[in-house]
Amino acid sequence: MLNLDQIKPGATVKVRKVSADGNLQRRILALGIIPGSTLEVIKVAPLGDPIEVKLRSSNLMIRKEEAQNISVEEIVN
Repeated sequence: MLNLDQIKPGATVKVRKVSADGNLQRRILALGIIPGSTLEVIKVAPLGDPIEVKLRSSNLMIRKEEAQNISVEEIVN
């Protein structure tokens, strides 16, 4: 498994695990990023922070620190 910060733009992934603790975990889960959800990586800033992802019909900006705590599996189309 990879972490979300390792995924290239254009890829679609399935969230497998959120490994953050405390406030960071609550923020990630509050965004709707939960195990089983599907994300599309739209854009990664030049220095890797932030990462823009699409969850259902919403575009979200995720900090690299958050993305490093989200384990994902790439979906091959």
